[in-house]
Amino acid sequence: MLKRMMLAWGVLLASVVGAVAQDDPVWIQIEAQPSLNAATERARAYAAELPDVNGFSLGGGWYGVALGPYARSDAEQVLRVYRSEGVIPRDSYIAFSSAFRQQFWPIGANVLNRGVVDAPLPTAPQAPAPVTAAPEPEPADETPAQAQRSERQLTRAEREDLQIALQWAGTYQGAIDGAFGRGTRNAMATWQERKGFDVTGILTTRQRAVLLQDYNSVLDGLGLELVSDDTAGIDILMPTAAVTFEKYEYPFAHYAATGDIDATVLLISQAGDQTTLFGLYDIMQTLDIVPLDGPRERKERSFTLVGRDANRVSETRVALEDGQIKGFTVVWPAGDEERRTRLLDEMEKSFVRTGGVIPASASSQDQAIDLVSGLEIRKPRLSRSGFFVDSRGTVVTTAEAVNSCSRVTLDTDVEAEVSVLDADRGVAVLKPTNALAPRAFARFADAQPRLQSEVAAAGFSFEGVLGAPSMTFGTLSDVRGLNGETDLARLAMNTLPGDAGGPVLDAGGGVLGMLLPEAQDGRALPEGVRFALDRDVLQDVLSQAGMAAAGTNSATPIDPVDLTEAATGMTVLVSCWD
Repeated sequence: MLKRMMLAWGVLLASVVGAVAQDDPVWIQIEAQPSLNAATERARAYAAELPDVNGFSLGGGWYGVALGPYARSDAEQVLRVYRSEGVIPRDSYIAFSSAFRQQFWPIGANVLNRGVVDAPLPTAPQAPAPVTAAPEPEPADETPAQAQRSERQLTRAEREDLQIALQWAGTYQGAIDGAFGRGTRNAMATWQERKGFDVTGILTTRQRAVLLQDYNSVLDGLGLELVSDDTAGIDILMPTAAVTFEKYEYPFAHYAATGDIDATVLLISQAGDQTTLFGLYDIMQTLDIVPLDGPRERKERSFTLVGRDANRVSETRVALEDGQIKGFTVVWPAGDEERRTRLLDEMEKSFVRTGGVIPASASSQDQAIDLVSGLEIRKPRLSRSGFFVDSRGTVVTTAEAVNSCSRVTLDTDVEAEVSVLDADRGVAVLKPTNALAPRAFARFADAQPRLQSEVAAAGFSFEGVLGAPSMTFGTLSDVRGLNGETDLARLAMNTLPGDAGGPVLDAGGGVLGMLLPEAQDGRALPEGVRFALDRDVLQDVLSQAGMAAAGTNSATPIDPVDLTEAATGMTVLVSCWD
């Protein structure tokens, strides 16, 4: 579709060389930032070196820095010169006033509606121009009748292309059907009014060229070319100025960033059925290149994934046809939404299946537990331990495990909400969004344990790497803290950071408390010294959540195998995600 539209634009433009108005104001967008403070700092820095620096809100929490407004021909020359001199990023591009909202730089300025300014173009002394005959006057544009006759020569595809361009310009909301009815005519009239043409509702040949030129300019500088990847069995338009082929890692062909645009493209190609497709859908969502926020849609024979964070947007489109699963993923910088969505649409329109699939043997020898096909698995910021306190899956853990988290999970994939957070005592109570059925849950010891009695702690010592909790054994050194705190118990035990938040049990299987992080009040504890928050504090926190904790008489020791089974059955991995 893009090649068809570019060809149509080229033919139209060739017929009106020199006739297209060049004084419509355009801008050179050079940067976008996710905060007003950051954008203001960047605008101030550019203004110290360059003229005509302006800052505008882009919507969606993004702020852009742009140069202008210039006439189109001047803007293109400034863009070329500044790019070649390296004073602006190489992914800078021509933008239109419609992309900008309120101006924030310079402070108090409002230049969106003013005319063009003189561009800072180098001027060289010129020899006196020879005396020549006066130039012939520019031919008049087509009359509405002439425009209608030339319009009848358009193919249906060319008419649809014009509707797409009008839709992109924000004047057309109807179906892309090639039928120029009232909706299309009104859209044409609105566009003509915005561009300063006579409002007739019928685009002349010259106006159609301007519309398509505007539509395609957003893709300038991306180097869109048709790439034939025979190994993947895919032909697709690729932004060759932004990415280049890197490697095959079944089932992906990796195309990595080559310039200033931090972009990644994956071609997806493998044999399989619906089960394989659904498995790929699940695996893709564990990858770091697919942020958590964004819509997901899985159908019987296809799926789409969109993930967004402050820095990037990732979009994946995959379909199953004739036993082959093929598609692509584009990871693009956030804040460049207009260009990103246009690029995605053109890539999808050009996508053609040409043959086989990437062989399963197409993989490097580098293997790691946190990699899938050469891509990093999304990992939590930190993982700690917790333990179930009722049959519905309510969990007690350390406050450290849920501090400043955008998302909390149990055992990696079960979503949980913080029900109570007692930061002063370092305790959090979590409730799963869907009820769980744990193998065991905590029963708090009724009796005070004896000093120097044996105790055990269960926890995910290695923060989930092993996939199951482990046991650590030690003794009860004191039932108070170092400063006489009655809500702490001191343990002689060697644990790891991942164990924090896990249960501490006596020999009879009763829970004595919760293991606290290794550092207390900012001080690292000596080797072999740990503290547990007493069960009375935990029971009080649970009462804040409207729960009554279960108790048990654990004075009689139980078999170590049974103790381990009870302790590990109640222990759960708690993960904090950004």
